[in-house]
Amino acid sequence: MAVRQRRYSKEELARRGQELYESGTRQQVDAGNEGKMVAIDIEISGFDVDETVIAATDRLFERNPDAQPWGIRIGHRAVYHFGSRSLKKNQ
Repeated sequence: MAVRQRRYSKEELARRGQELYESGTRQQVDAGNEGKMVAIDIEISGFDVDETVIAATDRLFERNPDAQPWGIRIGHRAVYHFGSRSLKKNQ
């Protein structure tokens, strides 16, 4: 198994990934894919969509073993969320 090395800081990876997502990938994947994961190779702008970030990222690596992937859940601001989705007010 190949050991993959990150070539960018977490901040740079996130900045570039978010920029690519907003500037073009989002328009290509939004329709019919809400809740799925998109993995974007921040170096070549290639991407893949799947139910899990691991499956989407694995396909990126199949096409480009040297990919630098960043992922986001389609229709959401982040890959995962913590806590309750809704807050109930005390009555």
